[in-house]
Amino acid sequence: MLEVVQNVKLLSFCSPSVSVIIPTLNSAKTLKQCLESIAGQGYPKDKVEIIIADAGSTDKTLDIISEFSAALNIKVILNPLKTGEAGKAAGRKHAKNDIIAFIDSDNILPDKDWLKNMVEPFDDPEIVASEPIEYTYRTTDSYITRYCALLGMNDPLCLFLGNYDRYCTLTGQWTEIEHKEEDKGVYLKIEFNKGQLPTIGANGFLIRRSALERCNIGDYLFDIDVIHELLSSRDSIRFAKVKTGIIHIFSGDIKTFARKQKRRVRDYLYYNRLGVRKYPWKSVSKIKLLEFILSCLIIIPLVIQSLKGYLKRPDKVWFFHPVACWITLWEYGWGRIGGVFGVRELRRERWGQ
Repeated sequence: MLEVVQNVKLLSFCSPSVSVIIPTLNSAKTLKQCLESIAGQGYPKDKVEIIIADAGSTDKTLDIISEFSAALNIKVILNPLKTGEAGKAAGRKHAKNDIIAFIDSDNILPDKDWLKNMVEPFDDPEIVASEPIEYTYRTTDSYITRYCALLGMNDPLCLFLGNYDRYCTLTGQWTEIEHKEEDKGVYLKIEFNKGQLPTIGANGFLIRRSALERCNIGDYLFDIDVIHELLSSRDSIRFAKVKTGIIHIFSGDIKTFARKQKRRVRDYLYYNRLGVRKYPWKSVSKIKLLEFILSCLIIIPLVIQSLKGYLKRPDKVWFFHPVACWITLWEYGWGRIGGVFGVRELRRERWGQ
């Protein structure tokens, strides 16, 4: 019994402290599952603080937070700028622990050892951040959640650009961005070069607080912009792609998917015009972008991708792929056209997950 107690104390002593930042806005549909999965972690509770940046929820979000106040060390702060990126920036200012974990309110940690496994790579002083290598696929999830998990991304355009950052069933890779990779057992030690970054930094992303403090973060924290800024100050940067997943719940239907794609392009154009975006998205391959456009117009390439995916992992959700691509082309196309005449930030008053 004494040996067990000593081992527990040793684990608590060796484990770095973690600040979990969760932006919320009318997140009642998914937040309870998110907090339950955090409460179920085998990580030392005294080493974890949870900072919830709420943007003025009018549903039962705050009631759900109160339910977990006894089980978790939760601090609620206000996010008057509404967006998830603003919530992350606000939460970062209150984070005091060694490691900062950005977990969205629609994320569910798949097992009790998730946090322990995600923190383990930080024993290597060269590792700046860690991220799950895949989205966890569950047959019981909604069709869009299953589709995104199998595709390994929430935006099908990334499939054509090759800049995704989670395992894709279609390609058998977690990214097509050039990088160096070393298998460390529990995780892959990754090295990226300047100008070579996947869409890294969201849905279960952990980073050293000391690294974030070197970045010029204002009122908004854009995931890939932070990594781009860190990489700009050195020749290379090392990450850990941990051999685990994270559940990313898509709560909605085709209309919701279209609205999120519209928000994605509108927000980028708006904040880019304000000068707060840093990653050079205009440098993406024009040839690959043209391939995406032509594939949507011809349709057959999209159907072939759907069939290929179905043969690798049978699930009828693969046939949502052409629809997802068409919606993306439509929203991005009109977003770009509208951006020529000026663009405003999408209002969040009625936003929900």
